[in-house]
Amino acid sequence: MSPRKEFDQYLGELHQMLVEMGERVEQALAKAMESLQKLDVSLAKQVIASDPEINRLEERIEELGSKLILTQQPVAKDLRRILSAFKIASDLERMGDLSLDVAKVTMRLEGQTLIKPLIDLPRMADIVQTMIYESIQAFVQENVDLAYKMAKDDDQVDALYKQITRELFSLMLENPLTISQSMQLSFVGRYIERIADHATNIGESVVYLVTGKRPDLN
Repeated sequence: MSPRKEFDQYLGELHQMLVEMGERVEQALAKAMESLQKLDVSLAKQVIASDPEINRLEERIEELGSKLILTQQPVAKDLRRILSAFKIASDLERMGDLSLDVAKVTMRLEGQTLIKPLIDLPRMADIVQTMIYESIQAFVQENVDLAYKMAKDDDQVDALYKQITRELFSLMLENPLTISQSMQLSFVGRYIERIADHATNIGESVVYLVTGKRPDLN
């Protein structure tokens, strides 16, 4: 096998691990949100149990990327591909941690009844799940247009987060007994908003990969 073919094969493995990592983070967020909507502690525990595998994938990406840099000494765009993979894996790992934080809120609310039906939080989570998927596809396809879409989606998430915060603040003013749970739900909104920020970071990494310049999409 020629050095170039070998290098491309390893790059393909890097891409596949990032796709798998993205899928696992998507699933973690979906399960965490479902656990919160149903206050299903067993589902929350599944999210917590799945987190180490996301961390292991990040380690494998770092190991393979480091091996490629040492043995192949890539330059220009090839080097940017590997550096971008490192950055994206780091962003995905943080997203996994934040999904875990959502699951932990479910654990803290065990035995309670939700103070209101959850509508905007699941909507936020749905948008963010799409962002996770599309940000990874933007990397694999080197699709700058899809990368820039992250900023628009992030604006939607930010608007929903502000709306949720206002509603929860009003609930706390009306009924002080809701303060504790309202604060926990507000934290969830913040966690999801931060996941969207990390997806936007991935969009920036894609633009950097393709153009050699890092934009500011946030």
